[in-house]
Amino acid sequence: MRRRDPLAGKGLLRRLPEAWRQPLAVAGAVLALAWLVVALAAPALAPHDPLAQDLPRLAAPGPGHWFGTDQLGRDILSRVVYGARVSIPLTLLLVVLSVLIGGLLGACAGYFGRWADETIMRLADLVFAFPTVILAMVVAAALGASLTNAVLAVLVVAWPAYARVTRGLVLGVREREFVLSGRLLGFSVWRSLRVDVLPNVIGPVLVLATLDIGTALLLLSGLSFLGLGAKPPSPEWGAMVASGVEVFDSWWVATFPGLAILTVVLAFNFLGDTLRDALDPRTARAIKERAL
Repeated sequence: MRRRDPLAGKGLLRRLPEAWRQPLAVAGAVLALAWLVVALAAPALAPHDPLAQDLPRLAAPGPGHWFGTDQLGRDILSRVVYGARVSIPLTLLLVVLSVLIGGLLGACAGYFGRWADETIMRLADLVFAFPTVILAMVVAAALGASLTNAVLAVLVVAWPAYARVTRGLVLGVREREFVLSGRLLGFSVWRSLRVDVLPNVIGPVLVLATLDIGTALLLLSGLSFLGLGAKPPSPEWGAMVASGVEVFDSWWVATFPGLAILTVVLAFNFLGDTLRDALDPRTARAIKERAL
């Protein structure tokens, strides 16, 4: 019987790019993966029904309710676990929609130029003219307080960043020889964008999207904190922090959902920084030389 090589796992680890073996990269990956598992397995992990009000009110953390209970007798650990199923998927959906809408508009602006560029970029400048949080609050209040409208409000203020970045990248690529050669060979506009332009702009946009996950989560949670997002009794992290303000002496009510927000934001910021280092040849080379 052939014995397993104990160094095989280390060999696989060595095949990873140097940027992904840094401590912050590992921490970010572990945190992000842990929260994704929590979101998927919330019913199995939560010790209580997140909406049940059958526990002592404002009980401090201890055996039976490790994160304590809130002012209605609900288990905070269960609500934080189920909150991952609300906050994380909506945040990821929001970032994906922002990338698709902003990236498509920015690519059209950069590739076609002229009236398309002027129209799209002036619209983006109009959004940039207002403070992000204030504009999101105005849109959410105008649409009505709900989690869906909060997502739409953040989407309104998030897409221009992707449009501007994508436009700049496309402007730098559209006059390159391989793009012009494709057009001379009879490529359609959309095939040229998909085959020649997209592979050369996807890296920076992906880095921006990964870094933007934390910002999107903070905006969504902030709108819920202000009463413009999730409605009670939904176990959403921002709304849970807001409920903790009412009972400030019971520190655990707001602390644990706040820590959940903090760890998710840190995880995706670490991953975004690592992805940027891995995609930048000069940074990747510097990290490899430092490791040697």
